[in-house]
Amino acid sequence: QVQLVESGGGLVQAGGSLRLSCAASGRPFNIIDMGWYRQAPGKERELVAAITSAGWINYADSVKGRFTISRDNAKNTVYLLMNSLKPEDTDVYYCNARNSRLGFDYWGQGTQVTVSS
Repeated sequence: QVQLVESGGGLVQAGGSLRLSCAASGRPFNIIDMGWYRQAPGKERELVAAITSAGWINYADSVKGRFTISRDNAKNTVYLLMNSLKPEDTDVYYCNARNSRLGFDYWGQGTQVTVSS
């Protein structure tokens, strides 16, 4: 099992920045593909950014050039630096940890990000 603890959400004005963190435990971090997703009420959860255990990165088109995902394997932590935030980035952000080959897929509890106009 993988435990995920998210932090860093909050309220920020449009144009501002936030950094989300997600600390993982329970499995060797260097075999885990990590991702950030977000979900608004009544909508499906959508991928924001992902980084594989090998370091391959993927972003949603809506955040390219503004958000940066990174991981620190020594600290078992993945980060999401969000710059130039927009009101439409307001959502609950969830950390995800998975390894398809080993067959596990875990979610964090979510952290609220609110961007005021």
